Formats: sequence, C-alpha cells, structure tokens
Amino acid sequence: MKLDIPTNPSARWEWIKYQIRSRGLSFAELSRRLGVELGTLTSVKRSPYPRMERALASAIGLSPATIWPERWNADGTPHRQRPNRSETRISEQNRVSTNYCADSNAPSSGAHRQVVTEA
Repeated sequence: MKLDIPTNPSARWEWIKYQIRSRGLSFAELSRRLGVELGTLTSVKRSPYPRMERALASAIGLSPATIWPERWNADGTPHRQRPNRSETRISEQNRVSTNYCADSNAPSSGAHRQVVTEA
C-alpha cells in the first residue's frame, strides 16, 4: 500500500488533520486523552516534538518516521538537534520550589514576608 503523504509541511499538516478527522477524532479529544493543552499537540506543525508526533502517528495508525521522515532516524528513534534532552517531564521532586523570595534584600521581600506572616 502506497501512502500519498505530502512532503510540503503545510500540505502534510492538512493531510494529518484530514486523517485524524476521518477516524472520528479531533485534536481537542486527543489532547484531552494525552493530558496536554491543544497548543502542545498542534505545535508538531512547526517544530519537532517526538512525544506528540508518536501520539498523532498512533492515532492515524502509522509510524512517526512514515509521516515525518526528516525528523526520525531509520531505526525509529527521533532525530534530535539536542541529543541529551529528555522527552519526559521533570519530576515533581526535582522542581525548585518557588514559595520563597530568592533575593532577601529586594525592596518587596520585607513586605512579602509581612503579608505572609499576617495571613
């Protein structure tokens, strides 16, 4: 079976939208299933995003390398411009808490502490 996937990025995006809709899905539905914002899912149109590319390809029933050959290696791994960058989210344990004032000498820090202690 030969697929007629356009090579032009704009035409390819329209083809992807058609394929998603022809399967009774919508981008809003897919983004809800993935737990991401709609804009995150559609960002694949402009730049490589392996996780979202896999999700869209899976919804269509193809491999990401078939849809985006310029973004994927022959072995099925994403072609990365930044090879050491992880696809997973930073765990909650590794995030820096923002519940403190970074500069205790800042003019508003005293007022901030005062509001916090009064509350």
